[in-house]
Amino acid sequence: MTKIIPEDKARQGHWGWHALRILIAGLLLAFIAWGAVEIYGELIKSPTTQQSVPSAPAAEQKSTQGS
Repeated sequence: MTKIIPEDKARQGHWGWHALRILIAGLLLAFIAWGAVEIYGELIKSPTTQQSVPSAPAAEQKSTQGS
């Protein structure tokens, strides 16, 4: 014989505070991992914009070439 269960009692589980805490913890861990990757990406970036250009020797070469 089949047991009749009311519809509100037939659910497998409840979406309560426990599930919400797990979802928030997963979201926080994802943000922490994203931040770590961003910081690591900035550290390994090659310094292409910071090239040293010697401006003083170029001025001395112009003055010696003109004489």
